[in-house]
Amino acid sequence: MPIRTSRRQFLKQVAVAGTALALPASSYARILGANEKLRVASIGTGGKGWSDLTEIAKGTNVQIVALCDVDATKPFLGRAAEMFPQAKQFSDYRKLLDQPKEIDAVIVSTPDHMHAPIALPAMELGKHVHCQKPLTHTVFEARQMHLAANKYNVVTQMGNQIQSHEAYRTAVKLVHDGVIGKVKEVHAWQSGAMGWMKADDRPAGSQPVPETLHWDDWLGVAPNRPYLPTIYHSFNWRAWQDFSNGQLGDFGCHILDPVFSALKLTAPLTISADAPPINTEVWTKWSTVSYEFPGTQYTAGKTIKVTWYDGEGKFPPRAALGLPEKYKLPGSGSVLIGEKGSLVIPHVAMPQLFPEETFASFKIPVVPARNHYTSWSDACRGEGSTTSNFDYASALTETVLLGTIAIRLPGQALAWNAEKLELTGSPHAQALLTKPYRSGWQPKWI
Repeated sequence: MPIRTSRRQFLKQVAVAGTALALPASSYARILGANEKLRVASIGTGGKGWSDLTEIAKGTNVQIVALCDVDATKPFLGRAAEMFPQAKQFSDYRKLLDQPKEIDAVIVSTPDHMHAPIALPAMELGKHVHCQKPLTHTVFEARQMHLAANKYNVVTQMGNQIQSHEAYRTAVKLVHDGVIGKVKEVHAWQSGAMGWMKADDRPAGSQPVPETLHWDDWLGVAPNRPYLPTIYHSFNWRAWQDFSNGQLGDFGCHILDPVFSALKLTAPLTISADAPPINTEVWTKWSTVSYEFPGTQYTAGKTIKVTWYDGEGKFPPRAALGLPEKYKLPGSGSVLIGEKGSLVIPHVAMPQLFPEETFASFKIPVVPARNHYTSWSDACRGEGSTTSNFDYASALTETVLLGTIAIRLPGQALAWNAEKLELTGSPHAQALLTKPYRSGWQPKWI
């Protein structure tokens, strides 16, 4: 991603031009000096938002100036306000963005369905964005995030922070170094329980909305529905199609990230899924998604197959992996099957090489971790760059979300034309690249 011009470069350009350079009318971005603080606003301060906020705040040149959450209680806005008492408080992100001159960058850590609706106007204002994974709720939104980041020349980072862990970085280097040879096939999985699946369909009834919760703002772009405690806010929204992308959406941008990076994958050519019948409310309790990608310099053929498995207790078939029977697969991770051996990448632990006898004398060179959070805040100030910018993150997210479309259309072979944004193979496929938005909440597209 392009890095914002430093103060010194900016002044030099002005001198050469002999006149002041005007920033775009829609941009309130300022040029940061060496000792100036990056003024950050956090939108979504509970759960993962809390760790995003507190980790980014550790940057020596970061100042938290605004906090926004629809829930005023202590686990959410209340706790954040105690830690950052000087920051302005908001329940509506739109009111926060109405004061663009007071912020330089935005953290978006809301449920999936609000990622793009918040990040897109922030980028239009010239604000750098750190956005949780998956980057968006739909494939079309992911493409829009990519276009916006480039159009508005902002520094971006998706919150798949394990990408910066030494385990994933080491695994990527092993593949790039040719340790297992060219890769022939990949299997990836998340076999954990879906504790957030509290119902098989929308429950009847409603309860009064607590005075501390702005329910309409929590729904945002999603269709209106009655409030019920615990089943949606604050954690169990992950089960619901209106708000999330299910198990694949929740973990795909983590577990498939080192696969994507190691093999330098682009867009898939085909996608298909095996999954139980799905209604229009909740995600399925298990799925198997098969992708076929164009081959790369790190793959053995003209195409490569990547298969994803999720659901409690769901693993790839052992026979497909070529691993010793005594080896217990991690609860989630991936296996890259190469010409010289196999690489297991647990989520999150150091990679392992097989057959053990082949690599008995090989010492894995560990790649040091980097700080996923401060690398973003530093890059916003013109120091270094990010590794999960929206160029990369949008492509990874598109791949993951194409899998969630296949889960909605089990047994149908889908073909993807990334350049044209066309998904064929089912009369329903193309429409699932996007979704309707609640009246008054429609995002502005690029």
